[in-house]
Amino acid sequence: MASNEEQIRTLIEGWAKAVHHGDLTGVLADHTEDIVMFDVPPPQQGVRGLDAYRETWPPFFQWQAQGASFDIESLEVTAGEDVAFAYALLRCGTERDFADNPDNRLRLTFGLRKQAGRWVIAHEHHSFTLTDGSTAADPAPDQDRAAAEQDLRRLHQRWFASTAAKDLDGLMAPIADDVVSYEHDQALQCIGVDAVREVCKAGLDGAGDSSVIWHVPDLKILVNGDLAVAWGLNHVEVSAGRQSVDTWSRGTRIFQRRDGAWLMTHQHLSYPFDPVTGDAKTDLRP
Repeated sequence: MASNEEQIRTLIEGWAKAVHHGDLTGVLADHTEDIVMFDVPPPQQGVRGLDAYRETWPPFFQWQAQGASFDIESLEVTAGEDVAFAYALLRCGTERDFADNPDNRLRLTFGLRKQAGRWVIAHEHHSFTLTDGSTAADPAPDQDRAAAEQDLRRLHQRWFASTAAKDLDGLMAPIADDVVSYEHDQALQCIGVDAVREVCKAGLDGAGDSSVIWHVPDLKILVNGDLAVAWGLNHVEVSAGRQSVDTWSRGTRIFQRRDGAWLMTHQHLSYPFDPVTGDAKTDLRP
């Protein structure tokens, strides 16, 4: 029978191969439900629980598909009867990354425990070394950008769901206290979260018992560090029985990452206008 060290080595090597091949099922195998991972990208407080751990991998696989490697270079394992730890160095990066920094390695530490007679991973810590003028996320900027974009897309999905549920608090959750918003109507600008809340409340109240659906089917997002911009055409449908109102408008939103969370700091909404009459063109379709 394989020793504890041999079992753990096989487990970690299998995990690394699953990561390299983009095999999410294999990556999740042999992890506890209460897994805690301290990753290279945010959040700063770490990723907690298997569901949250699962969500971190698709952006990484997207980055890895550009031709990045994920290969164990060295692995050391120390095991007791029920608890063990391991640490490893991996080549994780694209050929361009290694051309720029040949010695760069991803550092991993694993905490494991024996559960129902088999070894499982309860903790992972991933990091790169800091270099002059860099941050912890700098060695894999494309990975960080992909993860941030996924976070912002999930933020929009929560917005859309809150609109359908007419959940005003849900709509306001990712909006910064110092937001400045250029709305479709109202004043020239709405300054502060309370002013934007009043606009959103008026919109939901105006719908009455009608259903409200908002989404941005062509949503585009660009991320650079702790700043991001999102834009696209807003599609709003308000329906009551057979009666419905269907409008499209333009929207641009600016986000800033503060204390690990994305907040909207600026919004610009508009309809095109008829240059002859000056009327807003609310009947246009993409």
